[in-house]
Amino acid sequence: MNVKEQRFYKELDKEIGKHLEKQEIMTEYELHIYELIKERSNGEEQLYEELVERLGTPKEIAAIWRDETAATPKKMQWLFVFCNILIFMGGGLLTVSYNVFHWDWTEHLWTALTNSAFLIMLVYTFFWGLLGYEIGKEFGQKGHKHLKKTFLISIIPNLLLMYLTVFKLIPYDWFQPLLNVPFIIVCIVFTALLYPVCLIGYRWGRKSSV
Repeated sequence: MNVKEQRFYKELDKEIGKHLEKQEIMTEYELHIYELIKERSNGEEQLYEELVERLGTPKEIAAIWRDETAATPKKMQWLFVFCNILIFMGGGLLTVSYNVFHWDWTEHLWTALTNSAFLIMLVYTFFWGLLGYEIGKEFGQKGHKHLKKTFLISIIPNLLLMYLTVFKLIPYDWFQPLLNVPFIIVCIVFTALLYPVCLIGYRWGRKSSV
């Protein structure tokens, strides 16, 4: 390793600091530098400048990795939170449309959905498994804490609806023929199973990332 190459590499090492993926980043850029040196035919005088031109300054590279590490978990977390809220909002709008406006299409859709309640619950459970899988695949072993946080935030609409239902704070006749004691118990059981399903998905995703 020549002087110019060492300078770039040392500066990059310093700028990255204690990044969790420091070793992987350094290895990756070592390969980039090696490939660039193989491609060039001129002397070493301008090597550092060429590396900066092609790869960016060590400071810029470190900033990119810091931003990526900070933003990616948050983006994924809010993506799933938003999706879950969207599902509940869609269900709420359909319920209001069916009970207040009595549109024909809402009646057909309502009938189809109430007749497929358990299938919908299975698909919804798959959604939570996908949450765990994506976090496991993206973040590996480090994603477990992120999974817990995302789950706790995402589950809030579920718990709120369960609270409103159990304490009869919503019009029961709006949800017929679904709202009966056996179905409510099934919903509670399914809700309790969501985190284990997330964990299974997470472990599967973690294995896929290896």
